[in-house]
Amino acid sequence: MARFVALLRGINVGGANALPMEQFRALAEGLGWVDVETYIQSGNLVFSAEGEPGDLATALGTAMAEKAGLVVPILVLPGWAFEMAVGECPFTPDDPAKVHGFFLFAEGEIDRDLFGDLKAPDEELALQGRVAWLHAPSGIGRSKVAERMQRIVGAGTTARNLNTLRKLVKML
Repeated sequence: MARFVALLRGINVGGANALPMEQFRALAEGLGWVDVETYIQSGNLVFSAEGEPGDLATALGTAMAEKAGLVVPILVLPGWAFEMAVGECPFTPDDPAKVHGFFLFAEGEIDRDLFGDLKAPDEELALQGRVAWLHAPSGIGRSKVAERMQRIVGAGTTARNLNTLRKLVKML
């Protein structure tokens, strides 16, 4: 069995798509996955299973729709690929909460003109594979880039701050 990370978009955000983590773990365990762990309430899952990432994402999505009535985008990554992506973060901030990894659901490319129009003077953006890294020292909540990241990269995304990403790596 291999280790995987599942990142769900839009779970328990602003009261929408409520999914208790106990129920989330039970859904994964019901698929035969083992060593299932969640981290915080925003749709982060680490587990061991047999299979390909796309098939695992589809299975989890089907179970969530059938048993919890939720349909959200799900990205499943092999543990080794997730660790490598987080390890390649191009920024070394004083505060890791100011760096976010936006994991892309499809290939993307930075629209440099749009980024230039929206960015704050202190913001930096880098695309590495299928992760767009945003360093927003003034805060992600104020960032117009973060608000429009999907348009900037031309793909759906799900984001986590560097603290959360590092915790998920440790859980692997």
